[in-house]
Amino acid sequence: MATINVPPMEEESQLQALPTTESSARRFWRRFSRHRLAIVGLAILLFLIFVSIFAPLLTPYSPTTANLTQVLLPPSPAHPLGTDELGQDVLARLMYGGRVSFLVGFSSMIISTTIGVVYGALSGYLGGVWDRLMMRFVDLVMSFPTIFLLLVVLNLTGSNASVGLMILYLGLFGWTGLARIVRSQVLSLKSQEYVEAARAQGSRTLRIVFKHVLPGAMAPVWVSAAFGVAGAMLSEASLDFLGFGLSPDIPSWGNMLDSAENYIVTHPIMILAPGLIITIAVVSINFIGDALRDALDPRSTTGMQRIG
Repeated sequence: MATINVPPMEEESQLQALPTTESSARRFWRRFSRHRLAIVGLAILLFLIFVSIFAPLLTPYSPTTANLTQVLLPPSPAHPLGTDELGQDVLARLMYGGRVSFLVGFSSMIISTTIGVVYGALSGYLGGVWDRLMMRFVDLVMSFPTIFLLLVVLNLTGSNASVGLMILYLGLFGWTGLARIVRSQVLSLKSQEYVEAARAQGSRTLRIVFKHVLPGAMAPVWVSAAFGVAGAMLSEASLDFLGFGLSPDIPSWGNMLDSAENYIVTHPIMILAPGLIITIAVVSINFIGDALRDALDPRSTTGMQRIG
């Protein structure tokens, strides 16, 4: 009697036909990791932050104690990058300077991002006269170069700024671009059905904005925040180099550039070291920002549509 081939079980075929699901976080990392330069930049950035945080354990030298018997020494095993005009170890000042530069960059970014998100969200959701007035104020602030406004404010103080004031100034003058981005996102989201449903249920304006509208507009915020860190670090270094930034006794990469201005020819390592570190840190952050833009792009059909 001939044998009959039994077809595969229906349940197994259905299980094989089911599409594999992928979490939002894993999908995000898959798209982000496609950018090899961003992965390298992330590794470099984490290394620089690690060295800055644990600087007291990595170097025996103080970044602020002068030693006039060891002024302008060339690189040696004791001082791998030599010493500056006050006998301070250049490598130690680079390590400790990262603390100040990263603190200014990330802290001012938090301030500017908070202001920009809240201001742009309220402007876009309220609309009408309020939106026009709020956006005209943004246009007025953006008509002046940020570095010019910072120079005016710092000049009015009559002295170099502390780290706290520098963070505050950079945060207060760096939110306008993000506010316009968030406003445009909110304008396109506030007419969605789920927002209309929340409004029909009598939810308050702030609750609707922050619970229902903003979560869908956060993708460009993360990208802008990444670039904001790099911009704040560059602004702080530029102000230090111009002599209007942090007090000279505060170890930062910008102050190292300022103090090395007179030794470009005789001791170029003094200006090359902080300049190269600033460039590496900023370029790494920009690579990360570019990867975030692609990974969070809501218009991509193969990428994620929303995070969170």
